[in-house]
Amino acid sequence: METTITVRKVRIPEDVGVLEIFGQYDRRARYLRKTFNVDLTVRGSEILIRGSDERSVEAAHRVLDEIISITRDGHLLDWTEFEYLVEKVSNAESVKDVYSKSNGGPVLGRKVKPKTLGQKRYLEAVEKNDVVFVIGPAGTGKTYLAVAIALDYLKMGKVNRIILTRPAVEAGEKLGFLPGDLTEKVEPYLRPLYDAIIDITSPDKFNSYRERGIIEIVPLAYMRGRTLNNSFIILDEAQNTTYQQMKMFLTRLGFNSKAVVTGDITQVDIEEGKSGLIECQKILKGIPGIEFVYLDESDVVRHPLVKKIIKAYEEYERSRKS
Repeated sequence: METTITVRKVRIPEDVGVLEIFGQYDRRARYLRKTFNVDLTVRGSEILIRGSDERSVEAAHRVLDEIISITRDGHLLDWTEFEYLVEKVSNAESVKDVYSKSNGGPVLGRKVKPKTLGQKRYLEAVEKNDVVFVIGPAGTGKTYLAVAIALDYLKMGKVNRIILTRPAVEAGEKLGFLPGDLTEKVEPYLRPLYDAIIDITSPDKFNSYRERGIIEIVPLAYMRGRTLNNSFIILDEAQNTTYQQMKMFLTRLGFNSKAVVTGDITQVDIEEGKSGLIECQKILKGIPGIEFVYLDESDVVRHPLVKKIIKAYEEYERSRKS
C-alpha cells in the first residue's frame, strides 16, 4: 500500500530571513524535523513541509507561521522560547501574544519580558491589582519577574522604594542561633533576592539603591508594626509563612503600594497544614483588587530538565497519595 505524503507550504516574507526562522546552523529546523518527523526544504521564498502524518505536518506548519509572525513583530526567539512555542503549538495553543509588541502586552525594562502564557497572566494581574499571589514550582520566574516589575515601577516613578522580604525558615533553624550580626544572619535567606536585582540592574546600582534606602531587604519578622506607603513590596517563599505572619504582612500595605506574594505550596518547610499561603487562598478568594495566579511546569524557564524533574516528582507524589 502506497504511503500518502502530505505537503504544506509556508511563504517566507521579504523582511524575514531563513536564519531567523531556522536558527543558527539550522538548529530549529533539525528540532522540528525530529519532533514532528517531517522533511523541511527551502525553495526560493517558500518552505516545503512534507510528512506521512497530516497532523504532524500541520503542527510544523503552525510553528513556522508563529515563528515568522513573532519575528516580523520584532522579537527574536531564544531557544527556551522556541521550545515553549513548539510545545504549546503542538497542543493547538497559540503563543504569539506572549511575545507580540503590537498587542499591548506587558514588556519590562532592560528586555525583561514574559516568556510563557502563565508569566504574561502574571504581569497583567500585577497591572490590574494591588495584591497578587503567584503560586508555582521552582523555575517559573515567580521571584525574578516580581523583582523586574518592581524595578520597572521604581524607574517609572510609580513607587518610591522597593521592599523585599522572606521568612527566615531553613531546616528548623532560628536567626538567634546563627553567628554574626543581623545582616550576616539573614544573608543566606535573602541571597536569591540580591541575585535577581543584580542580574537585572548591576552590583553598583544595587548597592547604591540599598545605601539610599530605595531598596530594603529584610526578614519577614522585622516587618511588624510598619506601614508601607508608595512602595512595591515582595514577599518571597511565602509558603513558609504562618497564618499570623501572612496576616501581619498583608496589613502592612499602605497608600499607593503594591504587593506581590510568591511561593510554592509543594515546598513547605514549616509544620504541615500551617502555611499562611495555603490558608489565604480560601480566606481572600474573590476580593476585588486581589488576584491569584497559578503557574505550572509549562511555565518553567530554567534548564529543560527542571520541567521534567518537576513533572516526575508530581507524578511520584500523586502515586504515593493514591
